[in-house]
Amino acid sequence: MPGLALALYGAFLVVAFGWRTVVQVRTTGRSGFVGLSGSPARPEWWGGVLFVVALAAGALAPLLQLAGALTPSSAGDGALARTGGVALVLAGGVLTLGAQREMGRQWRIGVDEDERTELVTGGPFAHVRNPVFSAMLLVATGLLALVPNVVALGGLLALLLAVQLQVRWAEEPYLARLHGPAYAAYAARAGRFVPGVGRRPGG
Repeated sequence: MPGLALALYGAFLVVAFGWRTVVQVRTTGRSGFVGLSGSPARPEWWGGVLFVVALAAGALAPLLQLAGALTPSSAGDGALARTGGVALVLAGGVLTLGAQREMGRQWRIGVDEDERTELVTGGPFAHVRNPVFSAMLLVATGLLALVPNVVALGGLLALLLAVQLQVRWAEEPYLARLHGPAYAAYAARAGRFVPGVGRRPGG
């Protein structure tokens, strides 16, 4: 299934990042790409690096398997794994786009401390504070089911660590400073990546 995995992942990247960037430029005049936060001594900087590594691994996993450079695990054999993988990638892609659309002009990749953005709490954000990242993890999980090799597994683990570092060390502190009590109240009722899980006390 590496050919299908590569096609699905390529389509996801084009729509979730390419098309979203075009929309952002048209509506705000800016791409939405802020870049790495902090310095190599800071956890959030490594979160940004790992995010790039995870995106690259998502493409390399099927490419290397197609080239015969990687041997897939037998755990991915069978129609159930293939069907589940496709379903996860498609569901993750749709959820990513839905969450990005809900963010509208506030969509960013990275944190700019000098920029003021509105607090988004509607749609999927009413239940989860980081639905884009949650949806991307679904895509990475589906990709691993389609191309069960060490690179795909490494990509999933890198993404999981990246979003934890980015959210905990960059985005949440930034939003708490920017929105104060409003963010505290929101974080107390909405989960971090899963509804009801990771809510911050004291809101």
